[in-house]
Amino acid sequence: MDTMETLVESLHDLDWNDIDQVATVCGDVLDRLAADRSIVRTRLLKLVDSPQLFGLCEHYDILDKLVLHDDPAGFRVRLHVFLPGYFDRPHNHRWSYASHILRGQYRHYLFGNAEVDEQIDPKKLPVLLTREEPVGTSYALHHSMIHAVVAEPLTVSLVVRGPAVKDRFLVMDRKTNEAWWQYGARQESEEDAKRKRMSPERFDWLGGQFEEWGLI
Repeated sequence: MDTMETLVESLHDLDWNDIDQVATVCGDVLDRLAADRSIVRTRLLKLVDSPQLFGLCEHYDILDKLVLHDDPAGFRVRLHVFLPGYFDRPHNHRWSYASHILRGQYRHYLFGNAEVDEQIDPKKLPVLLTREEPVGTSYALHHSMIHAVVAEPLTVSLVVRGPAVKDRFLVMDRKTNEAWWQYGARQESEEDAKRKRMSPERFDWLGGQFEEWGLI
């Protein structure tokens, strides 16, 4: 058992619906990872030699996701890198999660707790809370919360993603007034999975950036 596995033991009995508990327990794990970058560095160095973990890493045009730990209990520890032009449409998630900002910042829009369907009118969805998430900020979000993020280029966050509790999540576009469901990896085609799979070259570039930024 390495340091990461020891560190996340406290998450095994976590009630992921209790967001106060998620914020406290995951916040402690994230704070310790942020304070001891050697744990993240060790996992990154081993990542390309772990086909199972590396196969979970993803590259999109405006976001990179690196999976540092995939636990049998269903949760994951990830690094997110928000690339230039990153913004979210309002959406909820298939899981509850906690996040800690390591670099940069983003503006966070929260629209409320809403288990809704595609019949919702996105233009009538009110912003109930707006907050800045600067370096050092931690927060936890329930899977039913509708939110959106506009990130400063090359913002980096550590994320503990809880176990998936549903197969799909809702995405809304307030400009076009459309809403649609998106599904997890089990429902996507091999072509879609291949398109977002991270390449070793992309991973090497990210590793160089993390060192340049002093994150590892």
